[in-house]
Amino acid sequence: MKKLRLILGDQLNSEHSWFQEKDKNTIYCLFEMRQETDYVVHHIQKVVGFFAAMRNFASTLKKADHKVIYFALNDSKNTQSLTENLALLIAEHSIEKFEYLAPDEYRLDQQLKVFSDTLLINVEVFSTEHFYTERNELKTFFKGKKQFLMESFYRNMRKKHQIMVVNDQPEGGKWNYDASNRKKWKGDTLIPPEISFDNDVTDILQDINEANVKYIGNINAKYFEYPISREQSLEQLRYFCEHLLIYFGDYQDAMHTDKIYLFHSRISFAMNTKMIAPKEIVDTVLSTYRAQENTIDISQVEGFIRQILGWREYMRGMYWMLMPDYKKENFLENKNKLPNFFWTGKTKMNCLKNAINNSLENGYAHHIQRLMVTGNFALLTQIDPDEIDAWYLGIYVDAIEWVQLPNTRGMSQFADGGKIATKPYVSSGSYIHKMGNYCDACHYKKAKKFEDDACPFNALYWNFLEEKKEKLASNFRMRMMFSVLNKMSVDDRIKIKEKANHIIENLDAY
Repeated sequence: MKKLRLILGDQLNSEHSWFQEKDKNTIYCLFEMRQETDYVVHHIQKVVGFFAAMRNFASTLKKADHKVIYFALNDSKNTQSLTENLALLIAEHSIEKFEYLAPDEYRLDQQLKVFSDTLLINVEVFSTEHFYTERNELKTFFKGKKQFLMESFYRNMRKKHQIMVVNDQPEGGKWNYDASNRKKWKGDTLIPPEISFDNDVTDILQDINEANVKYIGNINAKYFEYPISREQSLEQLRYFCEHLLIYFGDYQDAMHTDKIYLFHSRISFAMNTKMIAPKEIVDTVLSTYRAQENTIDISQVEGFIRQILGWREYMRGMYWMLMPDYKKENFLENKNKLPNFFWTGKTKMNCLKNAINNSLENGYAHHIQRLMVTGNFALLTQIDPDEIDAWYLGIYVDAIEWVQLPNTRGMSQFADGGKIATKPYVSSGSYIHKMGNYCDACHYKKAKKFEDDACPFNALYWNFLEEKKEKLASNFRMRMMFSVLNKMSVDDRIKIKEKANHIIENLDAY
């Protein structure tokens, strides 16, 4: 029976059971498509990274004697549509059965379901064999519950998979060491130079430019730093375990003008393309810890594993539990436009300038920069969640909707009204100063509220609480902030309102 098997750009799992046997009647297909480059404006490093990893994966399959059809972006036979390309190959090669791996993005899942219903041949869908959980596992776990707490899910995962658990109790005595993971990096702890692969992707960049694909950001095509193969992904993981894990937990929330990556693993692109699996990442981290328990504290390890075993699996489960309506959520009714400086990095606010320019230069920002700098500012200035979704989805190399959407619309923008986050993650300038050095050389003064040189975050923060009081006053985690707000003088509240309105109406002047 002649079979056609589809592999999407984020399904590059060479360890998948599909590839354990060779079959001369099975054809694998991968496509570079305008359908995927154009549905949002992407960072050039994201487009190049996916194409480079896909080309490498196709080459690996061919070397293993699998039959592969690969449509590069400018291939004359490439229709630029997923389903049209599939229909073309099914007809051209007299395919009798179509098989595909279940997509992790709702948009593609629906597209392939509709397409499959039109076919007169057999169709079968397979697991990607990547995640710890099944797609709908979280829906079952939270059935009948009013709150979808990640912490309860995370503890269940630890027990279920026997990870850092002894007799159903957490190793070390705590389930969560988050309180130990909030140190400010002051330059006194040496950060090893980041690992770089220096992949030459000049030919891919040329193809993209010839196709006139619109993109944002910058790239050094001769020294592309992200891993584009399983071997490089494993090397990235080993480097993290050997050099960075020892301080990861301590400084995972830290921010600094001189250091882009600090002690972060930068493994998310490799993981989200499935070149490397979460289980082997967790297992490798645990093996490193077991071998070095005298030098690596448990808080470093738990902080990292929580991101993979807990948060990542939770976000995927929430995505599939809440889609497609989730993409339309706007609980706070925010409608403002994203300022232009999110695309240029040209702002006098030092924290935003650094976080955005790092994003434009590297397609990267760690979770606190995304949550408490760019995300915090977008929420305080009441940006339409559709706008901030598109920005996050486009600008980061590791961004795929299943992980981006719940992180942005839920955790960052509180547009879901509390399904994911138990409170809005908003702060004044004091938190940003607490976790980094951005405020030290900023045009604005972190301690001022109303003056011309006052940190915009301060007035915006109190104004946000004032404007959203009706929607948020019943939130038990917000009571202290509202208590402080209510004790402010009428005069101060008027000044805050005036200052915040001026900022919101003149965003690109700041």
